[in-house]
Amino acid sequence: MLLPIGLLVALWLSLRGSLPQYEGGISSTALTQAVTVERDSLGTATIRATNRRDLAWALGYVHAQERYFEMDLLRRRAAGELAELFGAVALPVDRIARAHRMRARMQAAVAALPADQREQIERYADGANAGLAALSVRPFAYLLTRNQPAPWRSEDCLLVVAAMAFTLNDAENKRELAYTKMRATLPETAFRLLTTSGGDWDAPLAGAALAIPDVPGVADLDLRTLDPKLLKPADTAVANLPGSNSFAVGGALAGGAALIANDMHLDLRVPGLWFRARLLYPDPRGGEVDVGGASLPGTPALIAGSNGHVAWGFTNSYVDTADWVRVTRDAQDRTRYRTPDGWTPLSEITETLHVHGAPDETLRIEETRWGPILAEDADGTPLALAWTAQMPGAFNLDLQRLELAHDTGEALAIAQASGLPPQNFLVGDRDGRIGWTLAGRIPRRAGGYDAALPTDWSQAGRGWDGWLPAQDYPRIENPASQRLWTANQRVADAPWLSALGDGGYDLGARAGQIRDDLAARERFAPADLLAIQLDDRALFLERWKDLLQRELERAPKSALNEAMRGALAGWNGHASTDSVAYRLVRAWRNEVVDTVLDGFAAVVRRRFADFALPTLAQGEYTAWKLVDERPAHLLPPGYADWDALLLACAERVGGKLDAQPGRLAARSWGERNTMRIAHPVSRGLPAFLARFLDMPYEALPGDSNMPRVQGPSFGASERFAVAPGDEANGYFMMAGGQSGHPLSPYYGAGHADWAAGRPTPFLPGPAQHVLTMTPATR
Repeated sequence: MLLPIGLLVALWLSLRGSLPQYEGGISSTALTQAVTVERDSLGTATIRATNRRDLAWALGYVHAQERYFEMDLLRRRAAGELAELFGAVALPVDRIARAHRMRARMQAAVAALPADQREQIERYADGANAGLAALSVRPFAYLLTRNQPAPWRSEDCLLVVAAMAFTLNDAENKRELAYTKMRATLPETAFRLLTTSGGDWDAPLAGAALAIPDVPGVADLDLRTLDPKLLKPADTAVANLPGSNSFAVGGALAGGAALIANDMHLDLRVPGLWFRARLLYPDPRGGEVDVGGASLPGTPALIAGSNGHVAWGFTNSYVDTADWVRVTRDAQDRTRYRTPDGWTPLSEITETLHVHGAPDETLRIEETRWGPILAEDADGTPLALAWTAQMPGAFNLDLQRLELAHDTGEALAIAQASGLPPQNFLVGDRDGRIGWTLAGRIPRRAGGYDAALPTDWSQAGRGWDGWLPAQDYPRIENPASQRLWTANQRVADAPWLSALGDGGYDLGARAGQIRDDLAARERFAPADLLAIQLDDRALFLERWKDLLQRELERAPKSALNEAMRGALAGWNGHASTDSVAYRLVRAWRNEVVDTVLDGFAAVVRRRFADFALPTLAQGEYTAWKLVDERPAHLLPPGYADWDALLLACAERVGGKLDAQPGRLAARSWGERNTMRIAHPVSRGLPAFLARFLDMPYEALPGDSNMPRVQGPSFGASERFAVAPGDEANGYFMMAGGQSGHPLSPYYGAGHADWAAGRPTPFLPGPAQHVLTMTPATR
């Protein structure tokens, strides 16, 4: 009995030793002036400094004490170094990432930064290492994984930004790689229908909805001739598209200053990705910089928030950031490839992947001037991946200049120069102006090629010709409607669309719902924006519900049929936790879409047996068009007619739900949509310890294709709305909590409010703890 108690005491003491220091004082020779760090009841860190250099050091110190393990995971994710912590289980992820050689690229990127940005990164890294060294015991996650934390290096700050590129982009460009096989096997009419960039759900900021291509004629494609063995069971899991909502209303509708709302949708974890912070230091132009919002541990910049003059937020843009390049090898010397300058040697690089508890692994990479060779075209030609994240100049620290921006125009120009994964950028200022543009670097394509398909860049004048210049970026300021919205949809059409490309835009249903919510009011306060963020009306599924109801009414009566019709009678038009109808309609719609689209995938499998359709965010248009028009020649084999297909899908889905305990009537959406927001190491622990680290399991309303995006471990990583200059009436909510230490009073702080949709103040509350940092004598 004494031994277990002793072990628990030792564990508790070890955990206590890695708690951040919240009060008292520290000194460092790295500081030139005193810095104070205050924490309120939610753990928001308010850092006051007399210069930005000292502030960067202090922010690094605070981030490292609270979140070093999570910072480590981000840099290792981008660098392909996770196996050093977790062993061979992480090698598949590391192999993908290491092929891009991000550590070497970010080292070069840091060296190329302007001196002031490089200094900010270096001061931050010094502060992070000082914060880590000040802990008497290494962070608890390293105790559990039996590792020692490696020091923070300057390039790690840019690796954290690169990690966001891996999250927000498809680093393997799987979608366009699948397109190569589709294009090689499907008729042009079918390929264009499947890969359409829009349709009647579109909600662009500029332009109109795109026309949906016609269905292929029977002379082009007849699915009735397919071997049914080529079909695969439907996969009704819905892929989470990393994205966000952001919307703005001008001062004419908000009583003076503009209002900005932002909720960034990402995989949810404990602690949350973001870290609530308020930064105060002298403004070089006079006065004081006072900026608050979401900082990103691992970087010295505040990512989204308000500085009293402007407020801003981001959503993933889904512009096209990657192209496959066909590589022609020299038949006489396979180590050379053709370029516009003639035959050029391939760069052959060997990377060593260190593996915790196992031998190292070596990875051989062949790299071209356009990027590493990572795949093959449908005809076997090697393909190199050109990806913006690999290119010189892709990442910088220009975003930090938003702290100093005084108006919308200045902020838009800063965003366009910033080096980050391309994002929609929405901004509003205290004078009521609002604006939208794209932040981040966008490639300038030359040669008129189809960027969705592999292309030979060995011809002069074809490929990427540097970065798109700022004057060619799309930009909207002060629209007549006084409203702007982005939700990962296609935001523009020609001529802007041709420069931006299609990187997998989300369906416009969510954006359209936000647009219409904004149009429904003429006056706005922060609470009105929160109501839009929490809008869980299932408008997208209404037509599918009506179709299912019609099909069930005309079908032969059975116990299952009666149960499904009874469930539909409870439809309330929301993705609410108690709705059985919502869960049934959603599952049936997914089953129908997958079944219909798999007929086209089966055609591709005649040549490529393992083919699976990529995520087709616009696949709704193809499926609904076929279900609506019901062409006999595009009905997958095995069904007598389209009604038979729709009813078979209903019986499959309804039967699975009805076979579970409590039958169909117990299958609420909340049962399916219960939060599983976990700490990164909890899955390796006994259940009782895991529950101690994880957030409470709780059913939540919301889903995809509506403003309140919510899945078990995916959703709004934060929600805020604020008017610059009126931050006291804004709110900021965050999932997963502020601290990464389970004994911290801020572990999980604010998470319950986020889950319940209760707004917490944008500005920090009264200080509960104060830490003073002072210069030490050298």
